[in-house]
Amino acid sequence: MQQRNKDSILLYQFDGLEGAGIMHAALTRLGGVSSGPFATLNLGHTVGDDLAAVEENHRRALSALGLRRNQVVSPYQVHSANVRLVGAAHAGTVQPDTDGLLTTTPGVALFFRFADCAPVLLFDPVQRAVGLVHAGWRGAANGVVGAAVAAFVRHAGSKPGDLWAGIGPTIGPCCYEVGPEVAETVARACPAGTQVVVRQNGSLHLDLPGAVRAQLLAAGVGEVEMSGICTACHTDEWFSHRAENGRTGRFGMLAMLL
Repeated sequence: MQQRNKDSILLYQFDGLEGAGIMHAALTRLGGVSSGPFATLNLGHTVGDDLAAVEENHRRALSALGLRRNQVVSPYQVHSANVRLVGAAHAGTVQPDTDGLLTTTPGVALFFRFADCAPVLLFDPVQRAVGLVHAGWRGAANGVVGAAVAAFVRHAGSKPGDLWAGIGPTIGPCCYEVGPEVAETVARACPAGTQVVVRQNGSLHLDLPGAVRAQLLAAGVGEVEMSGICTACHTDEWFSHRAENGRTGRFGMLAMLL
């Protein structure tokens, strides 16, 4: 991913989407007005931050990207496998109980929030469709990745091999110690033989981005770009629920067809 600075908002963009005709950004935690554990660009309304600060953070982030609030569609994320098609009629709304959105409508911006779970951007350059997915260990276990690919096929007429996917900043196996139940649950949801659990200093560690990549490839996605950024290792730029003991903000991921 390439680092950019727009109006003092620090963000990252995937190399593989250069010139692809979509606007996208992984927004870091830098450039906002929140303080304490939410410093500074917290975009989560439900984490205990001052709501006026959160609103100002949204204003700054969207302004830096040239977006209006009434263009944005967000999900209320619940670690499900629910994926929805949205269009102009949904602009300015929050979709309930949803962890994946896709659109074929230019100018409709998809906007998700994260703090360790994997942001997944899907793009079909042939049918001109874009989507975002929220994939934590529960979402990966519940099948949200495969559900998102199936939604592209169903709603956009996509061929899985035409799809490009980018996995944004997420907690890496270096920092994601889990219990045997979580490890086994995610492993069962991945293709046989996929190594998604590693032993480190006698503990089990989950390779969440590796699991998501394996699921994307198993669903037939043609190309996957990995950010290689661990949120827990880099709390100077990203919020991390695990590294910050659950008291932290949420960074944003946006995608929009131009």
